[in-house]
Amino acid sequence: MIARVFQWRELERWLPGGESSWEAAFPLVPLGDFLRRVVRPVDKSERPLESLNVIEKISFGGKLHVRRAKKVLGYKGPLFEALPGELIISKIRVAQGSLCVVPETLEHLAVSAEYPTYKPDPKQVRLRYLNLLLRTPNFQQLLCSSTSGNTTKKRLRPDDFEQVEIPLPEPDEQDQLLDGYEKALGKSAKLDADALALEQRAIHEFEAALGLVPPPDLPRKPIQITSYRKMDRWTHEAVLQEELLGNNRPESSFDFVPLEDVARVTYGIQKCPSNRPGKHARPYLRVANVQRNYLDLSVIKQINVPDADMRKLALREGDLLLCEGNSPDLVGRGAIWREEIPDCVHQNHVLRVRVINRKRVMPEFILEYINSPQGQAYFRSKAKWTTNLASINSKEVAAMPLPLPDTLKRQEVILTAVQRMRDKAAAKRTEAARVRSQAWADFLGAIFS
Repeated sequence: MIARVFQWRELERWLPGGESSWEAAFPLVPLGDFLRRVVRPVDKSERPLESLNVIEKISFGGKLHVRRAKKVLGYKGPLFEALPGELIISKIRVAQGSLCVVPETLEHLAVSAEYPTYKPDPKQVRLRYLNLLLRTPNFQQLLCSSTSGNTTKKRLRPDDFEQVEIPLPEPDEQDQLLDGYEKALGKSAKLDADALALEQRAIHEFEAALGLVPPPDLPRKPIQITSYRKMDRWTHEAVLQEELLGNNRPESSFDFVPLEDVARVTYGIQKCPSNRPGKHARPYLRVANVQRNYLDLSVIKQINVPDADMRKLALREGDLLLCEGNSPDLVGRGAIWREEIPDCVHQNHVLRVRVINRKRVMPEFILEYINSPQGQAYFRSKAKWTTNLASINSKEVAAMPLPLPDTLKRQEVILTAVQRMRDKAAAKRTEAARVRSQAWADFLGAIFS
């Protein structure tokens, strides 16, 4: 095994620490030694554009985006064919990770001259190894030293790319490294699958504890005829649910009460030019802050609210916050406010549900039901839909039938059992993330030091 120290003197311009170096555990080989650039011009007179998948961009994570046929009919520039298993790089963004191997499932891919294409030599490099090594920070930092241009439009010439040297083990050694890495990823995926199963079990256990009867299996119809007004629900499933079940509420071993019997539903403050942050600037929550079962408080904006209005608008501990709408998956998405930020309000696209009798119902219980399949089915059935948007009003939220155990103790027992399973699921997800992180660190450690 050969080790070589390679100094990145050019990185002084790019790295905050100045000069950097690394030691490779394998021989350093120029990319051009095992990557052959290929240029296959597309004859548009023989290959209609609508038959091609034209590249739009490669994201920094290496995901390939292609344009739909209807968007490329007016494309005027020259195009070149790229085949499955070949490497594509972006001249202008390759140093940020804009490069990828064409998936085996993607055929008829066309690229512009801004995306040089390379065919790897299978006798020297495994595609899996190449795809993984190109994602390493070591490689991407090295590419930064080879780019030229201003700070926002740095470019990498193909000739310079081909001269970049990378550690290249023998193919059988590449296989060993990859097998260890992918084995760890398999273990991580199993942990994530176990966590998902626990989370789904928690949901089923919650519904079972309430004696909720799941809806009957729906018949499979090859042809579904329904009125146009019902198609705003968009799905075959939803139309069948409405036709077969109508407005019948789900069955439960507990009595149902309207949500408005135990809580008040109100809108927040509407954003407008007159309440831009000023003398009485207050933090406020937007739809983006309200995720399912948690609040994302990484970005908090402000709005002007006079002192006289704060008593009515300020959030209190235990308030439920529900998304009024936007995309279909946002309708009814909710979390609980725990007074994380003083003097905070919420905008009008976030509904506030405030329990009026804490001796009768726990806010956590209401949120658990809202996030359950039965609760979400209610929100979807009552939401008003347009082409790609959905929303629900406060009146419909207040009318939601809530199965209510008659004591707080019963509610607490149900929630504790659910949370216990969720905690187990969270522990498995944490372990899965640790395994993935360690696998990546082990791969980097085997190649670089």
